[in-house]
Amino acid sequence: MRAEDTLKAAFGKGLGLPLDDVDWPSLAYRSIPEWDSVAHMQVVAEIEESFDIMLEIDDVIGMSSFEVTKEILTKYGVSFS
Repeated sequence: MRAEDTLKAAFGKGLGLPLDDVDWPSLAYRSIPEWDSVAHMQVVAEIEESFDIMLEIDDVIGMSSFEVTKEILTKYGVSFS
């Protein structure tokens, strides 16, 4: 599975959303009712499990959108090319 698909699956599971119902490029924190502070931590847990990483607290806080999260994950060796 491509890294972007893995990330979409982690977001979908963490937010409880079907993958086809999400406008991924514009998905941002609090842009949809499902992405609140509790769901944010669920997304973080799903990402950490899916990519077998442990995110630093600054990165958890900085995860303000799907696109920003992709940028953050590149610091952990995840490639989205």
